[in-house]
This record gives sequence, C-alpha cells and structure tokens, in this order.
Amino acid sequence: MTVSTTLERPATTPAFQQVSAVRKVKNGVATVLVWLSFLIAVIPLVWVLYTVIANGIKRIPYTNWWGQDFGSVLGDEVGGGVLHAIIGTLLQGLVCAVISVPIGLLVAIYLVEYGRGKLAKATTFMVDILSGVPSIVAALFIYALWVTTLGLPRSGFAVSLALVLLMIPVVVRSAEEMLRIVPDDLREASYALGVPKWKTIMKIVLPTALSGILGGIMMALARVMGETAPLLVLVGYTSYVNWNIFSGEQASLPLVMNNERATNSMDPGSVGFDRIWGAALTLVLIIAVINLLATVLSRIVAPKKK
Repeated sequence: MTVSTTLERPATTPAFQQVSAVRKVKNGVATVLVWLSFLIAVIPLVWVLYTVIANGIKRIPYTNWWGQDFGSVLGDEVGGGVLHAIIGTLLQGLVCAVISVPIGLLVAIYLVEYGRGKLAKATTFMVDILSGVPSIVAALFIYALWVTTLGLPRSGFAVSLALVLLMIPVVVRSAEEMLRIVPDDLREASYALGVPKWKTIMKIVLPTALSGILGGIMMALARVMGETAPLLVLVGYTSYVNWNIFSGEQASLPLVMNNERATNSMDPGSVGFDRIWGAALTLVLIIAVINLLATVLSRIVAPKKK
C-alpha cells in the first residue's frame, strides 16, 4: 500500500500595486505642510537670535563686561560689566537645582515604579497643577510664606524657592518619560536573578535613563534661569557683587535688564540700550553652554553598546 503525498503550493505573493495618484498627492501635501510648519517655527527663532546677537555683541567682547560690576560706574556712564548679575544668576539657579532635582527624581521614580491608586493620581494631579502655575503666582506664594508669615528678609534664596516650584514639575515630567521608555525586559531580567526592586531601580533603570534625565534637568534649569517675576518680588537689585544668597540684595541678568529699562534711556546706541541687549545675549550664551554641557554629559553617561 502506497501513500501518496502532495506538496502544497506556496501561497502566491500578491503583485505590487503601483501607488495611486491620489496617495501621491496626499503625501506631497503632507510633506509641504510639515516643512511649512517647520519654517514657521524656525523663522521667529532665527529672527530673535539675530536681533539679540546684533544688538548685544557690542558689549560682549570687552573684558570688563565679564570681570566687573556696575558699582564703579554711574548709571548712565559707559563701562562696567555684569559679573554681579552672572554670579547671582548662577547661584540662584544652582540652589534651585540642588533642591528641585532630588525631589523631582524621587517623585518620578514613585510614579513610574511604585505609584498605584489614589495617592499616585493625586500626585500626578498636583504635578499637572504646578506645571501651569505662572511664575508671578509662585513668587507671591513664597513672598507670603517667606517674608510675610516667617518674617524672613527678601533674598536670592527666596528667589530660588520660587524657582523650585517652577522647576520641579518639569523635572518630574521629563524624568518620568525617560523612566517609562526603559524596557520592562531589563527589570524582569533583574527580578529573575533575585535582585530587589530598589536595587534594580538604582543599578539598572536609572543608569539606562540617566542621559535623558540629565537633558531634562538642564532644560528645566535653563527655563527657570530666565524668569523675571520672582526676582522683582523677592529680591532687590544691586550693582555690586553679592556672594551671600541668604542675605542682602542680589543682582541677576533679568534684573539688570529691568533696572536699565527703568533708569536709563532706551534709544538705540545709548548706554541703557547696549546694557540691556548685552545682558540678554549673556543670558542666551549661559543657557547655550548649559545645554551643551547637558549634551556632553548625556553622551558620557549613556549606556555603551558592546
């Protein structure tokens, strides 16, 4: 008795169909709209950068701009520099980052790794609320708490506290997104080896997401360093260098621009005009350096491919 077997023919691959003219038109229209949107977004950015550089470059090249303050010159006298404002801006931003980064990271880790139930929903809701709080509201809250209730003086530290309220939600959101994109396979492999959850987070999850987290932190810091409302409410302007962030008036680059606008002429070519645009360009350069450092650090700490 013989058993005959028949080989089934492989399913035939459908023939390639040429893309219809309608789909080509839709693709072309979508491509044009994307490029048009890109140009609409880039043109104002390039225009702003050109304006700031063209008007502020007159003061930047001088050595005294980086190494002196305005304490040795009169208000309308040519000369001086923004060393006092640079120191104040960096000190306030540094203190803000020291407070905001640990809190923001811990909140993000809780929401991604542990957050369940009503507490997680309440935490997410509060982070969303903080994300939409205007800077002037944060400044008034710190003024009511720090100055009115506790009776403490206006200072650069009070400014940092107001900036903390603005920086924390940005750090939480950026860190949360970076932690979520870490593959679950890495966590499961660690758990399978008997590694506790907290150690998995410290040794596996955080190092994997660290490059993106650093970028988010630097962007959040760059954002709060340009805020003006907390400075106007919580600290006074001084034309001298003040290293003590807890006491006395302390300048910053946004305050320099506001003070020059209020005290000097804004006519093109005047001292006040040059100082305002010079301070604006200095702030842009500092933020650019911070973003560049964030990019370098992200590449250094990024997981290496073997």
